[in-house]
Amino acid sequence: MLAARSPLSQREVQLVNIDQILTLVVLVCVVAALIWDKVRSDVVALSGAAVLLMTGVVRPVEVQGAFASPAILALASLFVIAYALELSGLLDLAIAAAVKMCKRMGAAGLWMLLAAIGCFSCFLNSTPIVVLGAPVVRDVANALKLSPKRYLMPLSYITVLTGCCTLIGTSTNLLVDDMARVAGQPRFGMFEITPVGLPIALVGGLFLFLFSGRLMGRALTDAPIEPRAVDVPMRGAQVGDASLFAEPRPFQPAKAAAAAAIFVGAIAVAALNIAPIAASAFAGAVLLILLRVITADQAYGGLRPQILILIAGMVVIGIAMEESGLAGAATSALVGSLHDFSPLVALIILYALTMILTELLSNATVAVLVTPIAVALAESLGVSPRPFLVAVMMAGSAAFATPFGYQTNVIVYQMGGYRYMDFLRVGLPLNLVTFVVAIIAIERFFPF
Repeated sequence: MLAARSPLSQREVQLVNIDQILTLVVLVCVVAALIWDKVRSDVVALSGAAVLLMTGVVRPVEVQGAFASPAILALASLFVIAYALELSGLLDLAIAAAVKMCKRMGAAGLWMLLAAIGCFSCFLNSTPIVVLGAPVVRDVANALKLSPKRYLMPLSYITVLTGCCTLIGTSTNLLVDDMARVAGQPRFGMFEITPVGLPIALVGGLFLFLFSGRLMGRALTDAPIEPRAVDVPMRGAQVGDASLFAEPRPFQPAKAAAAAAIFVGAIAVAALNIAPIAASAFAGAVLLILLRVITADQAYGGLRPQILILIAGMVVIGIAMEESGLAGAATSALVGSLHDFSPLVALIILYALTMILTELLSNATVAVLVTPIAVALAESLGVSPRPFLVAVMMAGSAAFATPFGYQTNVIVYQMGGYRYMDFLRVGLPLNLVTFVVAIIAIERFFPF
C-alpha cells in the first residue's frame, strides 16, 4: 500500500516544486518590471497572470474569480458613485466654498481646506480628490502670496492618512480584506480599523502642520507655481485618467442630492452590517443609473479600469502563490527567523517590511504579497491574525518617503515641482511617526 502510493506522492511534490518555481519567476519579473516603471503596471500585472494561466499554475476559474472578487466590485462601484458626485457639480461647489474660506482666513484656511479634503478621503478614493483639490490649493496659495509647495505635499499625505480610517478609504484596505477572506479570515467591518487609522491620521496631520514647512526648508523659497493642466504620465495605470476629474461641472441640485443620498446610504448599509460594502456600493451604482443621475456610458467612463485590472492581475498572482505553496514556503522562512520573538516584535518587523516594500511597489502588489504571510505568521505564533492584517493595511498605504510610492504623491510631485529629496526629508520622519502610533494603536485595539 505504502509502496504503491510513494511514486504518486513524489510526482505531486515535483509538480508543486515546478509550480513554485514558475510562480517565483513570474513574481520576480513582475516586481522588477514595476520597479523599472517603463511599462504600465496594469499591463505588467496582466502579463504575469497570463503566464501563470498558460503554464497551468492557476486555472481559468481562479482567474475569473480574481476579476469578480468583492474588492474589485466594491472599488468599481465606488468609482461610479464618486464620478456621479463629481458630475453633479457637488464637489466643485464644495471647493468653491473652500476657496472663499481660504481667502478670508489666509494660511489657516488652507489648512482647514486640507482637513476637509481629508474627511472626503475617508470614504472616496484619494486620486480624484487630489486631482480636483491640488489645483485649488495651488491657486489659492499663489493668490495669498504663499508657497504652494508648503501645502501640496501635505495634501497628498493627508488624503493617504485619512484613507486608512475606514475599510473603503483606500484600495489597500479592501484588497487586504479580500485576500484575508481567501485565507479563511472573517471580513473587516466598515469602521473596524478606525481606532487605529484615526490616531495615525491625527498625529500625522499634526506633524505635517508643525514640521513639514521646516523640513522642506529652502524649497519653500521658490517662485510661485504657475497654473497648468494636471498631467500625470508616470505610473499612469495607478493614477487613472485625471482628465475625467479635472473639468469644471455646473451644479445640478437634484442630481447632487440623489448622488449624495445614495452614497451615504451605501456607507450606512455596510456600516450597520446589513450587507457587505461590495453589495451596497454595487446596488448604489446601479440605482444611480436607474434614476438617471448618471448614464451608463458615464458610469463606464468613471470606472478607471486601469486600477481595477492592476488589482485583479495582482490577485491572480496572489492565488498562484497560495495554490503553489510559495506563500507557505515564504512564511515558513519568515516564521523560522522570527520563531524566538514575541508576537509584538513579529508585528513590528512585519510592519517595517511592509512599509519598505510599499515605497518600492504599488500598494496592490504589497497587499497581495504580504497578506497571506501575515495570516500564516500569526497562526504559527498561535495568536489572532487580526492585528497583523491591520498592520498590513496601515503600512501598505504609508508610502511617504518617495514621490512614487503612492499615486497622489505623483500628482503633487509634478504639479508642485518638488525634488525627490523633498519627499525624503518630510516623508521619512512621517513614516517613523506613523509607525510608532500604528504599533501602539494596534496593540491597544487589536490584542493578540
